[in-house]
Amino acid sequence: QVQLVESGGGLVQPGGSLRLSCAASGFTFSRYVMSWYRQAPGKERELVARMSSAGIFTNYADSVKGRFTISRDNAKNTVYLQMNSLKPEDTAVYYCNANSGTAWPRNDYWGQGTQVTVSS
Repeated sequence: QVQLVESGGGLVQPGGSLRLSCAASGFTFSRYVMSWYRQAPGKERELVARMSSAGIFTNYADSVKGRFTISRDNAKNTVYLQMNSLKPEDTAVYYCNANSGTAWPRNDYWGQGTQVTVSS
């Protein structure tokens, strides 16, 4: 069974840091593009960060560039999101996503989400 399990969310003060983890199982992790999305109350889900299967290429939302870093450990089937200099507007549910990209068959998997709250 395919599983993506996020962890590491919580309550943090503005300017603080958190590291999210997403543990994957049930598919060939090293072949998948991994991404972090987030959804704040009243807003649509948005892409936060994305990393290619080999970890060479990344892209970030402009709002988090320079503050967040995505990384992956293919040997551990885990993707991370290091979040620094957190702002209240970063408050959202953060979701892990796995996508097969240009490979066939095409698959798209989602985790259950983890809450991040930035508040003083």
